[in-house]
Amino acid sequence: MAQTMLAKNSVSAKMAECYITIDGNRYNFMSAINLEATFEKNKTEVPILGRMNRGHKATGSSITGSAEFHLNTSIWRELAYKFQETGEDIYFDIQITNEDITASDLGRQTIILCDCNLDSTILAAFDADSDDVLTESIDFTAERFELPEKFNTMDGML
Repeated sequence: MAQTMLAKNSVSAKMAECYITIDGNRYNFMSAINLEATFEKNKTEVPILGRMNRGHKATGSSITGSAEFHLNTSIWRELAYKFQETGEDIYFDIQITNEDITASDLGRQTIILCDCNLDSTILAAFDADSDDVLTESIDFTAERFELPEKFNTMDGML
Protein backbone atom coordinates (compact mmCIF):
# COMPACT_ATOMS: atom_id res chain seq x y z
CA MET A 1 0.00 0.00 0.00
CA ALA A 2 1.30 3.45 -0.91
CA GLN A 3 2.15 5.84 1.88
CA THR A 4 -0.07 8.92 1.98
CA MET A 5 0.16 12.37 3.47
CA LEU A 6 -1.02 12.80 7.05
CA ALA A 7 -3.99 15.17 7.35
CA LYS A 8 -2.17 17.04 10.13
CA ASN A 9 0.47 18.07 7.56
CA SER A 10 -1.93 20.28 5.65
CA VAL A 11 -1.10 23.91 6.42
CA SER A 12 -3.82 26.21 7.70
CA ALA A 13 -4.23 29.22 5.41
CA LYS A 14 -4.86 31.43 8.44
CA MET A 15 -1.59 30.72 10.23
CA ALA A 16 0.70 33.09 8.31
CA GLU A 17 2.67 36.25 8.93
CA CYS A 18 3.16 39.13 6.50
CA TYR A 19 5.78 41.88 6.82
CA ILE A 20 6.33 44.68 4.32
CA THR A 21 9.51 46.77 4.19
CA ILE A 22 9.18 50.21 2.58
CA ASP A 23 12.03 52.75 2.63
CA GLY A 24 13.75 50.84 5.45
CA ASN A 25 10.61 50.70 7.62
CA ARG A 26 9.38 47.18 8.41
CA TYR A 27 5.61 46.94 8.95
CA ASN A 28 3.76 43.98 10.44
CA PHE A 29 0.86 43.76 8.00
CA MET A 30 -1.52 42.10 10.43
CA SER A 31 -4.36 43.69 8.46
CA ALA A 32 -3.70 41.31 5.53
CA ILE A 33 -6.60 39.08 4.52
CA ASN A 34 -5.02 37.19 1.63
CA LEU A 35 -2.05 37.36 -0.70
CA GLU A 36 -1.03 35.32 -3.70
CA ALA A 37 2.18 35.70 -5.70
CA THR A 38 2.85 33.76 -8.88
CA PHE A 39 6.14 32.89 -10.59
CA GLU A 40 5.66 32.45 -14.32
CA LYS A 41 8.24 31.34 -16.87
CA ASN A 42 8.23 32.98 -20.29
CA LYS A 43 8.74 30.35 -22.98
CA THR A 44 9.47 30.35 -26.68
CA GLU A 45 8.19 27.62 -28.96
CA VAL A 46 11.00 25.82 -30.74
CA PRO A 47 10.26 24.06 -34.04
CA ILE A 48 12.26 20.82 -34.27
CA LEU A 49 12.87 18.99 -37.52
CA GLY A 50 11.57 15.43 -37.45
CA ARG A 51 9.03 16.04 -34.64
CA MET A 52 5.37 16.91 -34.89
CA ASN A 53 5.35 18.67 -31.52
CA ARG A 54 7.29 21.82 -30.87
CA GLY A 55 9.71 22.08 -28.00
CA HIS A 56 9.54 24.82 -25.39
CA LYS A 57 12.53 26.79 -24.11
CA ALA A 58 12.37 29.05 -21.07
CA THR A 59 13.61 32.55 -21.95
CA GLY A 60 12.80 34.48 -18.78
CA SER A 61 10.34 34.77 -15.94
CA SER A 62 8.08 37.21 -14.13
CA ILE A 63 6.49 37.51 -10.69
CA THR A 64 3.05 39.02 -10.19
CA GLY A 65 0.81 39.19 -7.18
CA SER A 66 -2.34 40.48 -5.60
CA ALA A 67 -3.39 40.98 -2.01
CA GLU A 68 -6.41 42.05 -0.02
CA PHE A 69 -6.19 44.01 3.23
CA HIS A 70 -8.54 45.61 5.70
CA LEU A 71 -8.76 49.26 4.69
CA ASN A 72 -7.24 50.65 7.88
CA THR A 73 -3.88 52.06 6.82
CA SER A 74 -2.90 54.85 4.41
CA ILE A 75 0.42 53.28 3.37
CA TRP A 76 -0.68 52.33 -0.16
CA ARG A 77 -2.25 55.73 -0.78
CA GLU A 78 0.94 57.42 0.48
CA LEU A 79 2.94 55.48 -2.12
CA ALA A 80 0.49 56.44 -4.87
CA TYR A 81 0.52 60.08 -3.75
CA LYS A 82 4.32 60.24 -3.70
CA PHE A 83 4.41 58.85 -7.24
CA GLN A 84 1.75 61.31 -8.39
CA GLU A 85 3.52 64.31 -6.90
CA THR A 86 7.18 63.48 -7.60
CA GLY A 87 7.26 60.72 -10.20
CA GLU A 88 9.44 58.71 -7.80
CA ASP A 89 8.44 55.07 -7.85
CA ILE A 90 8.76 53.20 -4.58
CA TYR A 91 9.85 49.58 -4.38
CA PHE A 92 9.20 47.40 -1.34
CA ASP A 93 9.73 43.85 -0.07
CA ILE A 94 7.01 41.51 1.18
CA GLN A 95 7.91 38.64 3.53
CA ILE A 96 5.37 35.83 3.95
CA THR A 97 5.87 33.03 6.47
CA ASN A 98 3.59 30.02 6.60
CA GLU A 99 3.80 28.03 9.81
CA ASP A 100 1.08 25.90 11.34
CA ILE A 101 2.15 24.41 14.69
CA THR A 102 -0.39 21.62 14.28
CA ALA A 103 1.60 20.54 11.19
CA SER A 104 4.72 20.17 13.32
CA ASP A 105 6.40 17.73 10.91
CA LEU A 106 6.63 20.47 8.28
CA GLY A 107 8.29 23.37 10.08
CA ARG A 108 7.89 26.68 8.29
CA GLN A 109 8.39 28.29 4.91
CA THR A 110 9.34 31.91 4.30
CA ILE A 111 9.25 33.63 0.92
CA ILE A 112 10.55 37.17 0.43
CA LEU A 113 9.21 38.97 -2.63
CA CYS A 114 11.94 41.49 -3.47
CA ASP A 115 11.61 44.87 -5.14
CA CYS A 116 7.82 44.80 -5.39
CA ASN A 117 6.17 47.59 -7.32
CA LEU A 118 2.56 48.68 -6.88
CA ASP A 119 0.34 48.37 -9.98
CA SER A 120 -2.91 49.62 -8.49
CA THR A 121 -4.63 50.37 -5.21
CA ILE A 122 -7.95 51.74 -4.00
CA LEU A 123 -7.83 55.45 -3.15
CA ALA A 124 -11.17 55.73 -1.35
CA ALA A 125 -14.19 53.53 -0.72
CA PHE A 126 -17.52 53.35 1.07
CA ASP A 127 -20.74 51.38 0.85
CA ALA A 128 -23.65 52.75 2.87
CA ASP A 129 -25.70 49.63 2.09
CA SER A 130 -23.21 47.08 3.43
CA ASP A 131 -22.71 45.48 6.82
CA ASP A 132 -19.23 44.35 5.74
CA VAL A 133 -16.00 46.03 6.81
CA LEU A 134 -13.97 47.97 4.24
CA THR A 135 -11.24 46.08 2.42
CA GLU A 136 -8.79 47.08 -0.27
CA SER A 137 -6.93 45.19 -2.95
CA ILE A 138 -3.52 45.80 -4.47
CA ASP A 139 -1.85 44.33 -7.51
CA PHE A 140 1.93 44.27 -7.76
CA THR A 141 4.94 42.88 -9.54
CA ALA A 142 8.21 41.70 -8.00
CA GLU A 143 11.69 41.55 -9.48
CA ARG A 144 12.79 38.35 -7.72
CA PHE A 145 12.16 36.18 -4.67
CA GLU A 146 14.17 34.56 -1.91
CA LEU A 147 13.46 31.31 -0.04
CA PRO A 148 15.28 31.60 3.32
CA GLU A 149 13.15 28.90 5.03
CA LYS A 150 11.74 25.77 3.40
CA PHE A 151 9.19 23.26 4.64
CA ASN A 152 10.64 19.94 5.76
CA THR A 153 10.18 17.03 3.37
CA MET A 154 7.32 14.85 4.57
CA ASP A 155 7.98 11.21 5.41
CA GLY A 156 7.32 9.06 2.38
CA MET A 157 8.02 11.74 -0.25
CA LEU A 158 11.56 10.54 -0.93
